Amino acid sequence: MTLGQTTLFQEKLTQGTMNATFLQFPNGSFNSTDRCPRDTRITHLVFPVLYTTVFLAGMLLNSLALWVFFKIPSSSTFIVYLKNTLVADLVMTLMLPFKILSDANLGPWQIRAFVCRYSAVIFYETMYIGIILLGLIAFDRFLKIIRPFGKFCVQKPIFAQILSVLVWLFLFFLSLPNMILSNKEATPQSVKKCTSLKGPWGIIWHKAVTYVCQVIFWTVFALMFLFYVVIAKKVYESFRKSQSKDAKANKNLESKVFIVVAVFFVCFAPFHFARIPYTQSQTNSSKIDCAVQNQLFWAKEATLFLATTNICMDPLIYIFLCRKFTEKLPCVRKTGRTSQENHSTQTDNITLS
Repeated sequence: MTLGQTTLFQEKLTQGTMNATFLQFPNGSFNSTDRCPRDTRITHLVFPVLYTTVFLAGMLLNSLALWVFFKIPSSSTFIVYLKNTLVADLVMTLMLPFKILSDANLGPWQIRAFVCRYSAVIFYETMYIGIILLGLIAFDRFLKIIRPFGKFCVQKPIFAQILSVLVWLFLFFLSLPNMILSNKEATPQSVKKCTSLKGPWGIIWHKAVTYVCQVIFWTVFALMFLFYVVIAKKVYESFRKSQSKDAKANKNLESKVFIVVAVFFVCFAPFHFARIPYTQSQTNSSKIDCAVQNQLFWAKEATLFLATTNICMDPLIYIFLCRKFTEKLPCVRKTGRTSQENHSTQTDNITLS
């Protein structure tokens, strides 16, 4: 073969390769999923089992809580916030089966498309509704401690109801474009990464919502921390004035005071450390090494599971902080109710005389 024939053959080979590429990728670009395949063995095997456990436990605990709250009137801001938290947890729990089926590849690929476009968006929406409501619960306990007999407008049930509706509407309208802008055609290949279903505006909105949610979380956390520092100080001063010598009771009281902030931080803080770099790896995948993308994906999945366990942790808040809820539990015996009421009154309705 002469030099000219060799050159001509190489040109035809190159042209054929390019044509094959454009047949496979009509827009002339490679799919990011093919450039950086994910090792999803853990997410396909381990996490579906863990999420199934959380789903079953969450359904049991929150169904019981729903049955109890049906018997409790919305007579205080505290009860209103707890009931809204329960609804958010129930909706979040109902989204888990879709994630479990999608992650375990137990259904058609269309389930994954549904997760990307709808159920995952609702899942995150209710997560941040729950985060804001936990902040409002902390604020309500803060007011109860510093002004136990106060009659501020923010301490009226109607205010809590209106504020809760506004929280639901705000997160709904913030999340809705994530559904609408995931408008690219879904294929078995594109649904492997949810951002592949988003156009340029969808990606921009996705990043913007991620930053807004970060602001929501860290603002709520900072305020909650300040509230509970004041609460702890007031509780300590109250018990010192009453000359309480019961060290065990003081220890239990301290645990009750910090149950909200402990659940909040343990469940949600790790996820919010991992989410920003993970979102950057999704939306700027061409600039980030493939191995780093996979590590961020695993970190996001692990911390997301931790955040999901909040649906099982919130009932602890109902039990420790809400005396009316505990009284309605079928497992609470009347014989032990009097001492429990005395202790709850002492801890939940402290008057600073």
